[in-house]
Amino acid sequence: MVALSLKICVRQCNVVKTMQFEPCTPVYDACRIIRERVPEAQSGQASDYGLFLSDDDPRKGIWLESGRTLDYYMLRNGDVLEYKKKQRPQKIKMLDGAIKTIMVDDSKTVGELLVTICSRIGITNYEEYSLIQEVPEDKKEESMGTLKKDRTLLLRDERKMEKLKAKLHTDDELNWLDHSRTFREQGVEESETLLLRRKFFYSDQNVDSRDPVQLNLLYVQARDDILNGSHPVSFDKACEFAGIQAQIQFGPHVEHKHKPGFLDLKEFLPKEYIKQRGSEKKIFQDHKNCGEMSEIEGKVKYVKLARSLPTYGVSFFLVKEKMKGKNKLVPRLLGITKESVMRVDEKTKDVVQEWPLTTVKRWAASPKSFTLDFGEYQESYYSVQTTEGEQISQLIAGYIDIILKKKQSKDRFGLEGDEESTMLEESVSPKKSTILQQQYNRVGRVEHGSVALPGIIRSGSIGGPDNYSVGTMPFAQQQITTGQMHRGHMPPLSLAQQALMGTINSSMKAVQQTQADLGQVDNLPPLGHDLASRVWVQNKVDESKHEIHSQVDAITAGTASVVNLTAGEPTETDYTAVGCAITTISSNLTEMSKGVKLLAALMEDEAGGGHKLMGAARMLAGAVSDLLRSVEPVAGEPRQTVLTAAGSIGQASGDLLRHMGEGETDEKFQ
Repeated sequence: MVALSLKICVRQCNVVKTMQFEPCTPVYDACRIIRERVPEAQSGQASDYGLFLSDDDPRKGIWLESGRTLDYYMLRNGDVLEYKKKQRPQKIKMLDGAIKTIMVDDSKTVGELLVTICSRIGITNYEEYSLIQEVPEDKKEESMGTLKKDRTLLLRDERKMEKLKAKLHTDDELNWLDHSRTFREQGVEESETLLLRRKFFYSDQNVDSRDPVQLNLLYVQARDDILNGSHPVSFDKACEFAGIQAQIQFGPHVEHKHKPGFLDLKEFLPKEYIKQRGSEKKIFQDHKNCGEMSEIEGKVKYVKLARSLPTYGVSFFLVKEKMKGKNKLVPRLLGITKESVMRVDEKTKDVVQEWPLTTVKRWAASPKSFTLDFGEYQESYYSVQTTEGEQISQLIAGYIDIILKKKQSKDRFGLEGDEESTMLEESVSPKKSTILQQQYNRVGRVEHGSVALPGIIRSGSIGGPDNYSVGTMPFAQQQITTGQMHRGHMPPLSLAQQALMGTINSSMKAVQQTQADLGQVDNLPPLGHDLASRVWVQNKVDESKHEIHSQVDAITAGTASVVNLTAGEPTETDYTAVGCAITTISSNLTEMSKGVKLLAALMEDEAGGGHKLMGAARMLAGAVSDLLRSVEPVAGEPRQTVLTAAGSIGQASGDLLRHMGEGETDEKFQ
């Protein structure tokens, strides 16, 4: 086979080398060869780098997949490949305004990156979240200017539809990113800030005070949707929501403080009720009814009340449908939930007609329409005019994917049968993430035979008799052998498993470095005892605790992901997602260690509190190391080893939080 001559550009130092490869060389091996032969390419972790085939249009450049061969990409002699870092920083904004900068893999799709992003934040059910690319105000104004110029070209009802969309706050106006494409393919720049928001309302009913991260996101999303009119509510109900919101923001009602004139009503009521007489007085009455309710309890009550609204969990799209008996198109809201597709009145948001999602047989999206086929459940198709057909299609497909995954999970755990199976429960988080694993009680058949036969060993297995050589009986002895299968007897690793091994090896090095770094606390400059010094110390302590808590949440969420993703057969395991979760764990552990060293130095005076904190952090690093070893594809460790390691991480995380005064108050739950 003729060798392929390629120009390799090492991006970090702009060195270009001409190298020859066999066309059938896997990309993974090509990267290894480049690192071996080009000294400039040996910096950093190998798993962080890859080969990129650029294009004049940045959106069309592609990362070469490690499992593919070079000839798959139809490369020609003289083509230029960039060997560069795949990691890029991306700002992620939460609905509460908090912004996190997260390192993401530029070669992965949005769907794959959500595993990393959600794990970093502390969200386990990443499949129910998505990212929105917000349109800058200047671009909005630019598009509005174009609309005004072309006003004569637009039909009056089309302008009316645009106004109606803005008024109803439908999902049409949300620019959701496509999960099947990368950030770069969708034109997302590193400087942009993406909004993380729940897109699918499937398991949100399970979110309560034990999961404060998701509870807060649910609360903010429900609050904003009530205030902007996405969820229509009566005046009394709006005041009830506002009263709970006041409890969350200001604490228990104080008679002389919380009285008319105190609130900015635009932040507490939908705009149609702001000027209604007596509204603030009624809000404070509902606020008073909350009693001594805590902030977390208030959010639980607010979300529970929001779930009772008929529009909760519904994604709305403004479409046009044909009026019955007439050749005329009229506006209609099309609603999608985890259970059904519905036609909704665009003025009152009352449900006009509803079809269970299980009756949807097929659907089709085109640039200007969307069609549903209900098979035998309805004689004719339901077709609407819309430019958001692809978005509606992705939403329905997303719900069906989640339903199928949950069903497969149930089948795997035997929740709908197998009465003789047992369930083991393992907690892997100081707050959440309870993992279940099924233990099957396999029953073999009884075999009859004589134990006196000289050349036969009869086992209780289905395999039957096995021949063996007759020899001299050795001296009486007892020996117990423990360990793992010899690598020479194991099946060869797949390319995905090889890539995961690279990720685990680099993560193990990071964990070992972290363990070494945790040997001593930070050296602080001499601190005075004046007020300014005490304030500085207290601020640093509070900041460090907040960051460490966030990083511990991300570590435990990543651990939950690893346990879930490795629960099935090796052939069905998504090794890419496992690698993402492992990277999340190791990167957060590295960052956490820096905060722990600083906090321990600040706590040195607190009866050895700093020493205990450092010890707990080292225990957590050791538990992470055990988890990484247990999930190595070459290890062949039993499932229980993975669960034990995950349990150790949960225990070590809880100990760490307790030593810095952030532990759970509910010891029974812990």
